Amino acid sequence: MLSLAKNVNLLVAFLLELGVLASVGYWGFTVGQNWPVKLLLGLGAPALFIAAWALFGAANGAVIPLTGFARVVLEVLWFGGGAAALAMAGSVTPGIVLAAVYLVNAALRLLWNQ
Repeated sequence: MLSLAKNVNLLVAFLLELGVLASVGYWGFTVGQNWPVKLLLGLGAPALFIAAWALFGAANGAVIPLTGFARVVLEVLWFGGGAAALAMAGSVTPGIVLAAVYLVNAALRLLWNQ
């Protein structure tokens, strides 16, 4: 049973990563004043997040994998950025939910050495 819970927690972590990208894209498409700016922000911001995650955060494929405190800082900036993007786009409650789910997920990953 614990094995199933651990696998579900890893699935939630992956879905949270996708949620951050969707949140940042949503933010970009809502804050732009005209379509060229909306496209630039809506596609460019997630691209920057993807680049940062690929360089430092991807579980087994990071170019420069971070560990320890540096990894904690990266995750707080990554997932906090997604939550903040939702809040700045006017979706405060979903931003709070994203942050809360991340905190529970991170605590379980720490507890279970994932």
